[in-house]
Amino acid sequence: MSIDITKMRNIGISAHIDSGKTTLSERILFYSNKIHAIHEVRGKDGVGATMDHMELERERGITIQSAATQVTWKEHTINLIDTPGHVDFTIEVERSLRVLDGAILVLCAVGGVQSQSITVDRQLKRYHVPRIAFVNKCDRTGANPFKVKIQLREKLGLNAVMIQIPIGLEDKLEGLVDLVTMKAVYFDGDQGTEIRFAEIPPHLKADAEKYREELIDAVSMFSDELAELYLAGEPIPEDFIHQAVRKGTLAEQFVPVMIGSAYKNKGIQPLLDAVGYYLPNPTEVKNYALDLDHGEERKELSADEKSPTVALGFKLEDGQYGQLTYVRIYQGSLKKGDELYNTRARKKFKVGRLVRMHADDMEDISEGAPGDIVALFGIDCASGDTFCGGGNYAMTSMFVPEPVISLAINPKDKKSADQMAKALNRFTKEDPTFQTYVDPESNQTIIKGMGELHLEVYIERMRREYRCEVETGMPQVAYREAITQRAAFNYTHRKQTGGAGQYGRVAGYMEPFGEGDYEFVDAVKGGAIPTEFIPSCDKGFKEALKRGSLIGFPIVNIRCLINDGQSHPVDSSDIAFQMAAIGAFREAYPKAKPCILEPIMKVAVEGPTEFQGNIFASINQRRGIILASTEDGTFSRVEAEVPLSEMFGYSTALRSLTQGKAEFTMEFEKYGKVPSGISEALIKGYEEKRKKELQQK
Repeated sequence: MSIDITKMRNIGISAHIDSGKTTLSERILFYSNKIHAIHEVRGKDGVGATMDHMELERERGITIQSAATQVTWKEHTINLIDTPGHVDFTIEVERSLRVLDGAILVLCAVGGVQSQSITVDRQLKRYHVPRIAFVNKCDRTGANPFKVKIQLREKLGLNAVMIQIPIGLEDKLEGLVDLVTMKAVYFDGDQGTEIRFAEIPPHLKADAEKYREELIDAVSMFSDELAELYLAGEPIPEDFIHQAVRKGTLAEQFVPVMIGSAYKNKGIQPLLDAVGYYLPNPTEVKNYALDLDHGEERKELSADEKSPTVALGFKLEDGQYGQLTYVRIYQGSLKKGDELYNTRARKKFKVGRLVRMHADDMEDISEGAPGDIVALFGIDCASGDTFCGGGNYAMTSMFVPEPVISLAINPKDKKSADQMAKALNRFTKEDPTFQTYVDPESNQTIIKGMGELHLEVYIERMRREYRCEVETGMPQVAYREAITQRAAFNYTHRKQTGGAGQYGRVAGYMEPFGEGDYEFVDAVKGGAIPTEFIPSCDKGFKEALKRGSLIGFPIVNIRCLINDGQSHPVDSSDIAFQMAAIGAFREAYPKAKPCILEPIMKVAVEGPTEFQGNIFASINQRRGIILASTEDGTFSRVEAEVPLSEMFGYSTALRSLTQGKAEFTMEFEKYGKVPSGISEALIKGYEEKRKKELQQK
């Protein structure tokens, strides 16, 4: 079974929360005959959408895990990944985009470019993923796709151009005008399966001409032949337009804007056609690997099945039958029985069972072609591993954001404790943004993640999938400590026991450092500290950074410079200079006026304008700084920076203030200084905790 690789597309559907991603993927499955009945996200029929296969996803009506499937449309094979919209599950979006060649950016015709659309767009740009914009929900009251196009240009800086315009809007949405073929397209039958082409309605002729003119003008940049015909005023063949749009899209300099309503089954088939026309096949995307045998030099991979295999394991799932690893094949092919090499673990393994995923169903296959997305069964690996069938390559890994919130969890009984260990082991392996550790002082298990919803979902999954009952403590914020001024140190570490002692003197200063977490500068002249002990000083400082003396959190934004010292021919050693550096750090730290930093979140609240006053008040009460507020008819949007510690329970408060009509999203923005009153309370609390622990000992 060989697939024509030029007819293959790897695409993802990404968007803001509730823009209709999953509803759209459900329609795509239906029209490409993958499923035979349409189910809704919050299914009244009790079934729920195919791609939201977790029980939790169906109840909450949100996507938590990205789901993969493969469909065939006309002669194209499309690997489709439906990704979550909530910022808490951002890693799912990151890892999907890492392996995709193109994307459909879904926008709501009423909400337009919302906060999460901006995040998704940033991710698409990071991985250089070409996209088609699809303005969904054109049947809703207040829908305005033209306004959305302007927002795509202004807010995201994209060269967005309409290639379709709607026939009627809101409840009068009948179909659309295709500006390439200049035909009206209607979707007849109960489920929009019968496509009918007709003449453009007379009242839309002038608009269609105007927008077509804009389209031709924009794409003439990408095709000289088309530009010549346009200037000569001659008719332009459809193929020329398709080729020009494709060229602009692949270069990430053009974004075709399409419209429709997934819920009302309008506009999906032309969108699938556009995936074939405008999005890249695996041979048109440049992928690079690092050659580990030749000093990590970048090597371009070719989508050729004769070349040695290079594949990336981008997502893991631990199911009841063992570990399932989703793999994107970049070069060569994957066959059952092949021997591959995992370059991170430096282990060889045999490909046993090879499957193609359809949400949570799988079909066995015997081989995967270059560019394909398949899954391997029962191999031991981590997320982001590279598998090679020759050569020693590593694919660059994806961007993993730092967790910002932590929570202590305690199992209720012995059985739950065993199950909890199993669950945590699995979740941390599957999701790099979900971390866990045991606090050495309180001996509690701490879980860390991207937000309240993120941790809530994992605790709920422990309860359901592992029957593990846990009690949770108060959510904890990941504070940091930093210094505000320069302070010098000159410290001598002496320890004399029988035999060789320890001796090392370290002098220099520490100062605030704005460009990163830590910098070590060696300015020692004339060998005052022998060169072999310089790294020991660095090691000592790093050790001291792990716990600040104010509230015991890590120290950031600091530069440590050493310019003098002293060693002893017999008593100096690696450990002596590490201890000297730690002592020097602790001596200077209180003099550098340390302060506490807290994570500041970027919060965007959207809701009806009548509640704008309440929204402002709720942010001000939480020490928030309002950055901007925009009104759009009856809808308003407030952007603010709010400390994470004040955001706990905000969703409940916001619901009661706005009769449940407003929603908010938040993501980590930066670390900011804690006000003195709160800082004093934190320090006092930390001192009391230390006293208690000492008494218990």
